[in-house]
Amino acid sequence: MGENEASLPNTSLQGKKMAYQKVSADQRAPGHSQYLDNDDLQATALDLEWDMEKELEEPGFDQFQLDSAETQNLENSETADLNLDSIQPATSPKGRFQRLQEESDYATHYTRSAPKSNHCNFCCLFKILCTAIILFIFGILIGYYAHENCPSNATSSGTLDLQLYQEILKTIQAEDIKKSFRNLVQLYTSEDDTEISKKIETQWTSLGLEDIQFVNYSVLLNLPGPSPSSVTLSSSGQCFHPNGQPCSEEARKRNSQDLLYSYAAYSAKGTLEAEVIDVSYGNADDLKRIKKIKNVTNQIALLKLGKLPLLYKLSLLEKAGFGGVLLYIDPCDLPKTANLSYDTFMVSLNPGGDPSTPGYPSVDGSFRQNRPNLTSLLVQPISASLVAKLISPQKDRTRKGVCSPLELPNNEERIVNMQVQTVTKFKTVTNVVGYLKGLTSPDRYIIVGSHHHTAYSYSGQEWASSTAIITAFIQALMLRVKRGWRPDRSIVFCSWGGTAFGNIGSYEWGEDFKKVLQRNAVAYVSLHSPIRGNSSLYSVASPSLQQLVAEKNNFNCSRRAQCPKTNVSSVQIQGDSEYFINHLGVPTVQFAYEDIKALQ
Repeated sequence: MGENEASLPNTSLQGKKMAYQKVSADQRAPGHSQYLDNDDLQATALDLEWDMEKELEEPGFDQFQLDSAETQNLENSETADLNLDSIQPATSPKGRFQRLQEESDYATHYTRSAPKSNHCNFCCLFKILCTAIILFIFGILIGYYAHENCPSNATSSGTLDLQLYQEILKTIQAEDIKKSFRNLVQLYTSEDDTEISKKIETQWTSLGLEDIQFVNYSVLLNLPGPSPSSVTLSSSGQCFHPNGQPCSEEARKRNSQDLLYSYAAYSAKGTLEAEVIDVSYGNADDLKRIKKIKNVTNQIALLKLGKLPLLYKLSLLEKAGFGGVLLYIDPCDLPKTANLSYDTFMVSLNPGGDPSTPGYPSVDGSFRQNRPNLTSLLVQPISASLVAKLISPQKDRTRKGVCSPLELPNNEERIVNMQVQTVTKFKTVTNVVGYLKGLTSPDRYIIVGSHHHTAYSYSGQEWASSTAIITAFIQALMLRVKRGWRPDRSIVFCSWGGTAFGNIGSYEWGEDFKKVLQRNAVAYVSLHSPIRGNSSLYSVASPSLQQLVAEKNNFNCSRRAQCPKTNVSSVQIQGDSEYFINHLGVPTVQFAYEDIKALQ
């Protein structure tokens, strides 16, 4: 080839008016491949040149020229696999961009597609965001004007003010309560619990209550035996009934119901003859004092009610080794106006619920445990008059207006024989549950609870006052409902059965609907024993309801001379609310009218 210019074999490249530097054959390294002169190498060099121009383009780069191959050091060419530095970028007399315009085929063949821009994606996202904001604002405007223009037949109780509260109170009349009370007392001698429940359901339905249901549970009850219990003095052989009257056929006939139901439900049954030991109120200090001077194993404890929970005191006596217990109420612990010396009473040793299904509801298919008694002690309630007969000689316990408590001297020995007879049976307990649906939060519940007489128990006429009060309350609310008023939350009216045996009705219902009540119950209003006097309103409330109760007390006490302060306590609330406050954690309040003298 010599020093002459190497001619390009591809004539098509010569027609494109492009000038390339000449490469001398003498400049090639020895042993250089002959294929460097072919057309593919020229095309590859052209492509590489164009890529370098695009990627390394900077201001003034158009004047970039590669050094001549003649000035390169050929001595180092042996270490290079392929030296393309001698190929210089092509230039056009008219400029690169002008050449692209003249030769469109060149541009389409050697150019790469430009990367896509993100401008389109940003515009789409911006449009979507604007559309969502406009729709959101439009929805708010529609909801606002729809709420303003939508008529409501019932007025929300959110605007319940003092005037509405006064109107509800004025609707509750004493004559209506007395009438309802008299009608309920007539059912006292009924032996069928269903009859009383149907009577309550009929009254509530006549008042307009919407939904009333009977909720029945088959539970284990401990009932009195065929004959009343008795206490016999071993020294004289005298036999006494629990009320202090001598054992006789005439006394049984005259007070048959009272004598039969003077017993402790779920007590052990049998006969025990032992020494009577006075343990006063039965606290830990009293027991320590007694055990130092006497042997208490399998003896009979004379125990006063009060100061501590009964079940706790019985557990201490059972642990100490006593075999029996005689319960009584000291007259000095009662109001001065009360004279209950010959009155007897019934107690339940059941902490709550059906003893055969502890912790779960007594529904069909539930496992039943055999628990005829809940303690090993023989427990018998007696009157204060019977306790006085156990103490000799008889003394006047009232001196100069000061009451002397009943006490059995420790240096005197009294041996008695106590006989306890009970029967355990499965019976049906009925709860009456009515619903007044709320307006804004119908799935949130305010529970108002009372209790009715269970035919198998003896609870006097207390249950009738409880049922009469809740019936009058329902009547007052339903009159407002007929005028278009509705409470914000649903109100659940409950009349519990089996209260005397350990709040069985409320326990079983609470266990049956435990999950719903824990989630949706707001408060429990207890009307367990609302009438205990006629002097002032006495209330016991959970801490979260203290402010509400204080406001209502101030309103009701404005017309009275004296008003007791609100007692904030959960432990002191007795009756059917026990399961709701202690097991479900529902805030509870209890109202009752008391005599101030009885509270002092």
